[in-house]
Amino acid sequence: MHRQCSKLWRKICTETTIEISLLAENWKHLLAGIFFQYIHGLAAHGVHYIHRPGPTLQDSGYFLLPELGQDKAFISETLFTFIFASFVLWTLHPFVFQSKRIYTVLIWCRVLAYLVVSQMLRIITFYSTQLPGPNYHCHEGSKMATLPWPKNPIEVLLINFPKGMIYGCGDLIFSSHMIFSLVFVRTYCQYGSRICIKQFSWVLAVIQSLLIIASRKHYTVDVVVAWYTVNLVVFFVDKKLPELPDRTSMPLLPLNNKDKDGKNKEEQHNLLNGNAGNTAN
Repeated sequence: MHRQCSKLWRKICTETTIEISLLAENWKHLLAGIFFQYIHGLAAHGVHYIHRPGPTLQDSGYFLLPELGQDKAFISETLFTFIFASFVLWTLHPFVFQSKRIYTVLIWCRVLAYLVVSQMLRIITFYSTQLPGPNYHCHEGSKMATLPWPKNPIEVLLINFPKGMIYGCGDLIFSSHMIFSLVFVRTYCQYGSRICIKQFSWVLAVIQSLLIIASRKHYTVDVVVAWYTVNLVVFFVDKKLPELPDRTSMPLLPLNNKDKDGKNKEEQHNLLNGNAGNTAN
């Protein structure tokens, strides 16, 4: 038991050293991607000021799917949280489990690239035309359907997080929840290795789509546009960016004199990537 714990601790330390070196090289990309998440939130908050409630538009999905109601709207958010948390944990698994597939920093650089391009298109789209929000708090007569004009720039910049994100109106085409869900699913299908999880993740993405429509958080068009837009974005971003390095190559650690004898170098490689008989996650 003590030996296993010691081996796990050495692996975590080695992985951390590698990821820190990758972070030092790529921190600007990560910071830019994370900062754009705020820009996206700011844009979604801004369009709420010009949202005007009105009759819900005719929607084929609303005819086909029964309405969940306000008391069951949390089901959609619960599934989204599960998808989000599962993906984050998967990107962190090389620190604990044997893995030959991904580096955490590089995966998040690629994921943020997908998100930024998709969100840029989303911002352009929902500012082009504002539709009356179908969600309950966006209906005419609701206090949250419209926002009073801001008294100062700080009020806009703070975006009333997280309430402003949950109870936003006007940022419809296309669904932000589907952007994240599809990016996570596509990324795992490309860099993950378990076929059953890949198939299950696509099933979850379809269920997420149906729940978003059934909970009346978006129109069907918002979900449909997200499906083909995000998949096209992932395809073209992958064409422009280089392929992520394979972990079967030697770790990105500088070798010291002790490592040059080859024995410790091989031991470090086995520690990071597992023995030949291990299965990658």
